[in-house]
Amino acid sequence: MWNRRHLIGAIGIGTLIGLSGSATAQEIYIPLVSKGFQHQFWQAVKAGAEQAAKDNNVRITFEGPDSETMVDKQIDMLSAALAKNPKAIGFAALDSQAAIPLLRKAHSAKIPVVAFDSGVDSDIPVTTATTNNLAAAALAADKMAELIGGEGDIALVVHDQTSRTGIDRRDGFVNRIKEKHPKIKIVSVQYGSGDHLKSTEITKSILQANPGLKGIFGANEGSAIGVVNGAKEMNRKLVIIGYDSGKQQKQAIQDGLMAGAITQNPVGIGYKTVEAAVKALKGEKLEKVIDTGFFYYDKSNMSDPKIAAVLYD
Repeated sequence: MWNRRHLIGAIGIGTLIGLSGSATAQEIYIPLVSKGFQHQFWQAVKAGAEQAAKDNNVRITFEGPDSETMVDKQIDMLSAALAKNPKAIGFAALDSQAAIPLLRKAHSAKIPVVAFDSGVDSDIPVTTATTNNLAAAALAADKMAELIGGEGDIALVVHDQTSRTGIDRRDGFVNRIKEKHPKIKIVSVQYGSGDHLKSTEITKSILQANPGLKGIFGANEGSAIGVVNGAKEMNRKLVIIGYDSGKQQKQAIQDGLMAGAITQNPVGIGYKTVEAAVKALKGEKLEKVIDTGFFYYDKSNMSDPKIAAVLYD
């Protein structure tokens, strides 16, 4: 399912020549601890990671907590993964600070840490494979401004205020509105844990409090679906811009309920994470950030091959 066009930007780097001589695939174990499993985004990241593991002859595992609110559970998973003495580890932090003590432990044990999707407030990771969320959210803000005619009240429903992605998508959007679109007023920024049911209720309360609201930005898959559902339940027409892809968001755009969304390259994120771990083990120099790219998509360009390649179900 993830062959052909889906592996964009994901280029194999060959075999592990030079890796501790007679190392076998069993010995080169790289666990990936993600933020969760409940969104299709993470399934796509997993698919990319598995492809890279195959291409590079290493063994990976990919796991995450049931919900993106379970910081403690994620820390337990990270601790358990480190206890298996892996060669390297991939980590997508739910909380940009909570894991730092464990990452220090990995560093002391000379286990390279590759951050993916969401970085940590530390220079321990050898690199971070991620979308430039500040730039992507700024693009979402420009699209929102264009679609509401450059003035009016808008709001944000964000997944959290602890992860790097939550912080950067909020700030990227808010700062661009403040800098470039002075006639637009952000009346509310709310957090729904990336849960579509919680985000639906939040959206309804925002719409009740702001009868003249012109638009809402949903900062991840669950947030965006919640915004669409909330607007539908309140029978309100407004400009909705989302983030990520997935079946429901694509359908909402086709149906005209959502204007458009930012898509990341999740397969590429997973692939580049494993690829970077392998490079770190070989002693190769890595950029501090591996920018995996993003696009804005709407009804007009969803079938463009370049865009279709990074939309996932």
